[in-house]
Amino acid sequence: MPYSKEERKKALKALKKKLKLLRLDDESSIGGAFSTGKQSSIAGIKPPPGFPDDIWTELCELGRLKRVPGTKDQYMIVPQG
Repeated sequence: MPYSKEERKKALKALKKKLKLLRLDDESSIGGAFSTGKQSSIAGIKPPPGFPDDIWTELCELGRLKRVPGTKDQYMIVPQG
């Protein structure tokens, strides 16, 4: 089922926001990246609720996301540019 550009953009934005918050949380924990100088090791996450599974598959097909190897419902963002 093809989704509109706006729907894909909204889903990708929600995934990026969730990933950003998880990384910040990981880095700010005691013994985390801020205190040791390392970046978060979180690369991929489960998509946020509220979006159909098909939209993540479509974003993978368009090259905007990549499935985390060894998982069936975790994705990582493919850098654009």
